[in-house]
Amino acid sequence: MTKGQKSLIVLCVAALVGIIFFFMAFTIVNAGHRGVKVLFGETSEQVVNEGWNWHNPFASVKEINVQTIKFERESQVYTKDIQSASITYVLNYCLEPSAVPQLYKNVGLGYEAKELVPSIEGALKDAIGQWNAQDLIANREKATAEIVAMLKDKMAGRGYYIILNFQMTDINYSDVFEQAIENKVIAEQDALKAKNKTVQIQEEASQKVISANAEAESMRIRAKALESNPKLVEYEAVQKWNGQLPTYMMGNAPTPFINLK
Repeated sequence: MTKGQKSLIVLCVAALVGIIFFFMAFTIVNAGHRGVKVLFGETSEQVVNEGWNWHNPFASVKEINVQTIKFERESQVYTKDIQSASITYVLNYCLEPSAVPQLYKNVGLGYEAKELVPSIEGALKDAIGQWNAQDLIANREKATAEIVAMLKDKMAGRGYYIILNFQMTDINYSDVFEQAIENKVIAEQDALKAKNKTVQIQEEASQKVISANAEAESMRIRAKALESNPKLVEYEAVQKWNGQLPTYMMGNAPTPFINLK
């Protein structure tokens, strides 16, 4: 092999190595993601933005999604009155783009299982544990607000997560407890119906007493008036007479109802 051929081979090898290093130093971060540079096991504090990026060819870039993420899960917790509740919830969150390097360095890519889920479970247990089972259903929105406040408080020191929305989509108790609640509601409705019926009966009785008292007072006034003026007796008879005289009359019997003299 001549000296010229050896030089050509070296040149080709150098060019190939250069091309390899060129592509190693070039990376594309997808839209809605941020990159973290890792060089020999050390995480860079600099955020790699989406798009084309150049970096040390010996460094690798780890992509992390910073778009809105929907996280849904079912959890078992206990209420204040020691009832087991199955809570299905949905959490919408995203990562703080500027905190991506710290998140990768301190937590890693499995941050949901390592940090997010335990924080949610803790907030659920603390908040639900303050409510009785039956009251929780009627105060779901208030309990949800308490969970969000506790969750934000737990994550405030980290600065990795942005909580966008949290909802308890379903609350389930044991079949026995739910039947007991249903029976209680039915009993309360029946008791209310009975109470309303009692009030109705009492009102009707009261109206009858008032009517009877009014009738008695009317009769007393009329009796007193008749007693002081006998002519009113004939007046009352005329008011009630239909204008017909009896067909048969006995001897000297007086004409009924009215004195014709």
